[in-house]
Amino acid sequence: MTCPGVHKADLLSSLLVFFGFLVAVPLCAGVAVASGVPAELGLVTGIVGGLVAGLLPGGSLRVSGPAVGLTLLVCEAVQAYGLRTLGVLVLGAGLVQFALGALRLGRWFRAVSVAVAQGMLAGIGLVLVAGQVYALGDATAPGSGPGRLAGLVSLPGRADPVALSVGGATMVVLLLWGRWRRGARLVPAAVPAIALAAGVTWAFDLEVRRVQVQGLWDAVRVPEAADFGRLTEVGVIGTVVAFALIASAESLFGAAAVDRPRDGRRTEHDRELMAQGAGNAVCGVLGALPMTSLILRSAAGRAPSRGVRAVARTRASRVLHGVWLLLFAAFLPGVLGAVPVAALAGLLVHAGCRLVPVREVRTLWRAHRGEVLVLGVTAVAIVVGNLFEGVLVGLALAVAKTAWEISHVHVETEDRGDDGIVVRVVGHATFLRLPKLLDALDALPYDRKVRLELAGLRHADHACAAALEGWAAARERRAELPEEPQGEVATSSSTS
Repeated sequence: MTCPGVHKADLLSSLLVFFGFLVAVPLCAGVAVASGVPAELGLVTGIVGGLVAGLLPGGSLRVSGPAVGLTLLVCEAVQAYGLRTLGVLVLGAGLVQFALGALRLGRWFRAVSVAVAQGMLAGIGLVLVAGQVYALGDATAPGSGPGRLAGLVSLPGRADPVALSVGGATMVVLLLWGRWRRGARLVPAAVPAIALAAGVTWAFDLEVRRVQVQGLWDAVRVPEAADFGRLTEVGVIGTVVAFALIASAESLFGAAAVDRPRDGRRTEHDRELMAQGAGNAVCGVLGALPMTSLILRSAAGRAPSRGVRAVARTRASRVLHGVWLLLFAAFLPGVLGAVPVAALAGLLVHAGCRLVPVREVRTLWRAHRGEVLVLGVTAVAIVVGNLFEGVLVGLALAVAKTAWEISHVHVETEDRGDDGIVVRVVGHATFLRLPKLLDALDALPYDRKVRLELAGLRHADHACAAALEGWAAARERRAELPEEPQGEVATSSSTS
């Protein structure tokens, strides 16, 4: 007999989500440490993601947790404005997200190119790897993306060999456990990897940096009235907008991954965005990290994702996920103190590598090489700059690529002897193809009658329409010169 309102499929899913919770604990803590904030704040965000975002109506069955795409930006914001201001930033971002959903703007995220979305995931993975490879050796990472890449040259001399061994061993366990299909079906690879690293570190009393734990309630920082005064600063407002847009993109780009084709259920982007916004507002009140629908979960352990797809029918599984995290944070927070930071770094490096869509790139390369260019440029722009700038660059490149591909125009000529030459312009005439169009028209002989037919021209922008009119007018003026007889020009149809 089951409790009213909870389907038995959700109870089965909750057991699978329990294993997801075991993966979520080190992931939430790892994202928090990588963001430069106490590990408990990552757990707070995971709890809010389950208990708040999970209860609100939304189309997605994904659980929510700390925004990995905002790791570097959060770290920079904390360094610039202080840890106490983080709550104000996240609260403001949540309110912006909620407003975007209420205005029904969430659906516009569906218009984003798949290559841009995959490039965003690849960029997040590369940024995560570039930052956490330093933590593998208990070394301090440079603040900027290019600085982290440049610092990799001198990293071997600064890395602690003991910590590097712990982090490397964690990654080896993750790889080997994933190859053992039977074991991976029962327990996600992250669980034995982190447990083994913590056990070995404790048993041999290894001198490596471990997660600092100060207690859940001590880590919570409720913003004060004076903190809201910083919202008048231009830099703070820009950070709030960046938080909101990046968190929204990270959530909605991956929402379709768990849409269930069997029963036709699809993510309701506006409602999901409002749920994420409400959750981030609560996270801000508690001074925690910004949250998104998790994209690292499937990269770190497959069981929870498969369980949600297979059996979850309501939002109860998301709520139960938050309950598990709350119980852990309330009664067993000290367990995190036994986990080496290098082991968490190994987990994040492994997950970051799996975010890079290698198989998708191979498929795109065979059929749509232009999409590979968009994906690669987006990922590189994110690594060099930040997630927000990288996505904007990717979107601009995707639009330019589409405009170039659809702006095909062909000039066909037919010589009819004494009746002159018939010129047909077919396709889409845009400014991108204007040089080609004018070169073809200017190559026509001036001593022949020319008839220009535009019936096959499906579209002509203002630049091309003006150029065609100017070319026709020039031909007519030449034809009127008595000392140098020229052919006449006539046009049929009209541009669209």
